[in-house]
Amino acid sequence: MNRDYPLERVRNFGIIAHIDAGKTTTSERILYYTGMSHKIGEVHEGDTVTDWMEQERERGITITAAAITCFWNPTYLNGNTSLKHRFNIIDTPGHIDFTAEVKRSLRVLDGAVVVFDGVAGVEPQSETNWRYADDGNVPRICFINKLDRMGASFERSFQSILDRLNKNAVRMQIPIGAEENFEGVIDLLKMKAFYFEGDMGNKIREEDIPAEYLDEAKKRRGELIEKVVEQDDVLMSAYLEGKEPSLEDLKKTLRKATIEVKIIPVFTGSALKNKGVQLVLDAVVDYLPSPMEIPPIHGIDPKNGETIYRHTSDTEPFAALAFKLQNDPFVGALTFFRVYSGTIEAGSYVYNSSTGERERLGRIVRLQADKREEVKKVFAGEIAAAVGLKDTKTSHTLCDEANPIILDPIKFVEPVVSLRIEPKTKADQEKMGLALKKLSDEDPTFKISSNTETGETIISGMGELHLDIMVDRMKREFSVEANVGKPQVAYRETITASAEAEHKYIKQSGGKGQYGHVKITLKPMEKLEEGAKIPKNVHRYDDFEFIDSIKGGVIPQEFIPAVEKGVREAMGRGIVAGFPMVDVSCELTYGSYHDVDSSEIAYKIAASQAFQDGAKRAKPVILEPIMKVEVSVPEKFFGDITGNLSGKRAQIEGFEDRPGGIKIIRATVPLAEMFGYTTQLRSMTEGRGNAPMEFSHYAIVPPQVEKQIVEGKK
Repeated sequence: MNRDYPLERVRNFGIIAHIDAGKTTTSERILYYTGMSHKIGEVHEGDTVTDWMEQERERGITITAAAITCFWNPTYLNGNTSLKHRFNIIDTPGHIDFTAEVKRSLRVLDGAVVVFDGVAGVEPQSETNWRYADDGNVPRICFINKLDRMGASFERSFQSILDRLNKNAVRMQIPIGAEENFEGVIDLLKMKAFYFEGDMGNKIREEDIPAEYLDEAKKRRGELIEKVVEQDDVLMSAYLEGKEPSLEDLKKTLRKATIEVKIIPVFTGSALKNKGVQLVLDAVVDYLPSPMEIPPIHGIDPKNGETIYRHTSDTEPFAALAFKLQNDPFVGALTFFRVYSGTIEAGSYVYNSSTGERERLGRIVRLQADKREEVKKVFAGEIAAAVGLKDTKTSHTLCDEANPIILDPIKFVEPVVSLRIEPKTKADQEKMGLALKKLSDEDPTFKISSNTETGETIISGMGELHLDIMVDRMKREFSVEANVGKPQVAYRETITASAEAEHKYIKQSGGKGQYGHVKITLKPMEKLEEGAKIPKNVHRYDDFEFIDSIKGGVIPQEFIPAVEKGVREAMGRGIVAGFPMVDVSCELTYGSYHDVDSSEIAYKIAASQAFQDGAKRAKPVILEPIMKVEVSVPEKFFGDITGNLSGKRAQIEGFEDRPGGIKIIRATVPLAEMFGYTTQLRSMTEGRGNAPMEFSHYAIVPPQVEKQIVEGKK
């Protein structure tokens, strides 16, 4: 069975943005213009295709990343359908509480369209998403949306991209008019004006540039060409001799530079008013890479730990990354995966190299938001979903058993908010456990734990809204009623000094005894430089490092993992107030053993006790999550709000003026001070204040706050 579409005409890309920048509205236009939808759904009317969950439609926000397959015929082909392109698009959430969806989507996509609000420009979540895209070196194009809104300014929004995101952004278009007078766009490469008419803007009219915009267009075109020819020595020397490159050469060079993330093309329009979206789709074809143009994926050979590569080719061994789990009400558990190399057929067995198990891949479906199209086979470079994988989780690698590879897992931020949850009735008890497990399998930033002292179930997530949605989903999708406590901050503990500790665990009770003896050194874990080699005797994790420095076999090798396990378990309950410990380096320096009595459990207990003793002397402290917040308020409330923030232990980092007398206050604030802040802010600003926030980092709590936390735990 051959692939049904040439790989060079496939584009896997995501639509990412800050909340309310118009991402989902843009996606709905794309579905309409590509013929996937016969009517345009609107977020404010609750009938969008990509926001298909009930909660998404009720709240007007995107919660899960929706994957859509559709086809686009570039407008400049004048109806030549033989060069249609297949788009696999993921519309990601903008709300910070669902940041995991953006991160995992960018990990498997080849490009991104970043949408900005034409009034606000770059916003906090825009920066976070941009950073995720930078981490994955994902090529991207920008779309400055909502130019029809009052206060919209293409130039100001474009400048915010240059100032806050990337100096290599270039204007591909300039708008004709603004706010209620926004009419169309000027293409700076073709030097033509484009207007969007007819039913939902589907008729594109090309005209000469209006006289009043000609000088501006020539100036901006000159800047664009200079930026492009800088990328190619031949074009540069010809340009310096006074020869302007051809349109074909400019597009070819610009494409190469965009794929290498050396240039970021910027487009503009209004998705809601049906202006400019088709030209962004043309740009996806022209400037974002096909799966053939991305670098080969690298991973680890599980047999020898060496780095190996897979190219985007149907003939290479099969390798894919599972990036999302979703419970579908009609087909059951879906595992979304991106194929990097090789092919796989429905009904065949795949090897999960992350677990070492084989699994049968039942059915394969292609995705159209809430609809599913069944396929028999998927090829390199494609995104699909599998039905029937029981033990595959997010970040697991699926591959050919004869040629195993483990791809880099997706790293997620740890949850910062927790709350207690209990079933309302005895009948809900078992159902709740099952529901929580399914939800945590779907979302790696949603964690479940239990308090060993009280037996209570604790759920943790990225924010109050995140946990609210999860409890709501449990009720709707699994019919589980639950009582929930107040949100609590997910504090952590760490050490700030070095300490040595030694412990012998000896137990004689007639017959075989127990003997374990370890000596360890604890110190704060240091950050590694990128690309640094990790020695074989060092086991390094995100929040913990274990170094086996024993020489001469004073502890047999088979007991070393038990020592590490004992330390890890002891880290689960901190010294100051019982919060989990993080960022600790533990070095095993000495020990001894008994020929008869030594056992794994003895070394585990000895290591756990040694860690507790050492951590007490290593100056332990409590860490609290610090949030980055951007408060937008009318100018008349500015003084009151800055004063209020200062009372919440906020560090004010800067201010900015926005159109319409709006002031922006940028600050970092401890999460503990921010529960219920949105309600408080609205009451202080006559309902006009807004304060999106996102996790920034963990910081040591001040002594007076630590005292309150410790007393609150008693």
